[in-house]
Amino acid sequence: MRKFEKTQILKNVGSSWSALAINIAVGILLSPFILHRLGDVAFGIWILIFSITGYYGMFDLGIRSSIVRYVSKHTAKNETEDLAKFVNTSLFTYTAIGLLAMVVTVALTASVDRLFKVPPAMQTQARWLMLMAGGSVALGFPLGVFGGILDGLQRFYFTSWTGILSTLLRATLIVYVLHHGYGLLTVAAITVTMPILTSILRGVIVFRLLRLPIGLKYVDRESFKQMAHYSATTTIVIIAAQLRFRTDQLVVGSMMSAAAVTLFTIGVRPVDYTQELISTLVQIFVPMSSQSEAVGNMDRVRKIYVAGNRACALIMFPMSAGLLILGKSVIEVWMGAKYVAASYPVMVIIAVPIALFFTQGASARILMGMGKQRDFAKVVFMEGIANLILSIVLVRPYGIEGDAMGTAIPMLLTALWFLPRHMRKQLGVPVRTLLREAYVLPLLLATPLVATLLLLQRWRPAHSLRHLFVQCLAGSAVYGAGLLWAYRSSRLFHVGDLKLIGEGATTEGLELPPIAAGYSEEEV
Repeated sequence: MRKFEKTQILKNVGSSWSALAINIAVGILLSPFILHRLGDVAFGIWILIFSITGYYGMFDLGIRSSIVRYVSKHTAKNETEDLAKFVNTSLFTYTAIGLLAMVVTVALTASVDRLFKVPPAMQTQARWLMLMAGGSVALGFPLGVFGGILDGLQRFYFTSWTGILSTLLRATLIVYVLHHGYGLLTVAAITVTMPILTSILRGVIVFRLLRLPIGLKYVDRESFKQMAHYSATTTIVIIAAQLRFRTDQLVVGSMMSAAAVTLFTIGVRPVDYTQELISTLVQIFVPMSSQSEAVGNMDRVRKIYVAGNRACALIMFPMSAGLLILGKSVIEVWMGAKYVAASYPVMVIIAVPIALFFTQGASARILMGMGKQRDFAKVVFMEGIANLILSIVLVRPYGIEGDAMGTAIPMLLTALWFLPRHMRKQLGVPVRTLLREAYVLPLLLATPLVATLLLLQRWRPAHSLRHLFVQCLAGSAVYGAGLLWAYRSSRLFHVGDLKLIGEGATTEGLELPPIAAGYSEEEV
C-alpha cells in the first residue's frame, strides 16, 4: 500500500473514532446536566420527540448509501457528467422527501398531545419542539447530500471533524443557556440548528473539492433508476433499524408517561454507546470483504469473518461485563441514586442481547460487502415487527422492563439462532469453529476483568465518580495485561485452520494485522 493511501486510511479511521469518542463523552456529561435542569417530564418529552423524528430516517430509502457508492465510482473513472447527473438527481429526490417529511411534521405537531401522554402544562412546548425537530430533519435531507459526497470521495475526516466542531459548539451553547435559566425550546433551537449549519459547511467544502453544476437539467431518470435499484435492500435494513432501536421510547411514551421515558432511556443509553462503538469499527469490513470476494478469494473472506467477529468480541465482552457489574454505580454517579432501582433492570435486560448480537457485528457487514444481505434484511425486519408487538403486549403488565423484554427476546433469537447459521450457509464455516476461533480468546481475557470488578464491588461499591473511575481503571489494567499477553504470544490476530462444511481440507492459518490500522489486499 502506498504511503498516501495509508495516511488517508489513518486519517479516516482516526477522525471517525475521535468523533465517536467526543459524541459519547458529550452525551455522558451533558445528559445529566440537561435532565436536572429541565426535570424528568421535560427531559422525557425531549427524548420522545426526537425518537419520533428518528423515524424520519426511513424516508432516506437507502439514498445515502447509493451516493457514497456512485460518487466514488464516477470520480474514480473521471465520469464528470455522470457524477453531476447522479448528485443532482439525489438532491432533487432528497428535496422531495424533505417536503414530505415537513408535511408529516405539521400533522404530528397538531396532534402530538393527543398521541402521547403529555401533561397539559407542557403541550404547547411539545408542539413547538415537534415542529422544530421535524423541520430540521426535513431540511437535513437535501443538505445531507454533501456529507454523502464527502464519504464517497473518501474524505471521511471532513465529515468527522465538522461533526466534532458541531458537537462541541452545541454542548457549549446548551450549558450556557441552561446556566442562564433558559428552557426546553432554547436547548431545542440550538440542537436543531447546529446540524443544518454543519451541512452547509460541508457543502462549501464539497464545492471547493468538486466543480459540480447544479440545476434541474441534470436531474436524470436513468440515475434515479440506478439509485433506486441499489437502495432497495438497504431501505429494508434502515426500516428494520428504526423498528428495532427506536420504538421503545414511543411505546413507553404512548402507554405510560413522559417521565417513564426518562427512566427507560437512562437504562439503555450506556448500552447504546457500546453499540455505537462496534458499529463504527465494523464499517471497515464492507470494503475488505467486497475486495476479497470480487477477486474470488473466499478463503480471505472467511478469515475476515472470524477475525472481525473476534475484534468485536474483544471490545464488546469487557464493556458489557462492566455495565452488568458496575451498572448501578454508573447510573448513580451519572444521573443520581433515585434512578437506579427503575433503570438498572432495563440496562441488564437490554445489555445481554445487544452483546450477543454485536459480537457478531462483522457478519452483517461482510454480507453487505458480498451483496448477500437480502435474507439478513428480511430477518431483522421481522425482528423489528416482533419487537414492536412484544413491547406493546409486555409494557402494560411489566412496565419499562416489559418494553425492554420486547426488544430483547427477538434480538436473542436473531443473534443465537439465525445469524451464525446463516453465515455458515454463506461461507461454509461451522458454528463450532466460529465459537472456538472468534470467542474463546475474548472470553478468557474477559474472565480476570469480571473477577476483578466483582471483588472490587463486593469490597466497596462505587458511589462516587472517583471510586468508579478507580474500579474502571483497575479492570482496564487487568484486561489490558491480558491483551498484551495475547499480542506478544501472537494469539490476538491469528486465525487457525478452518475446516469447511462439505470439504475435507482445511484452510491455512493466517496472521492478520491489527484491523483498524489500515489494510490492503496483500496485507489481508
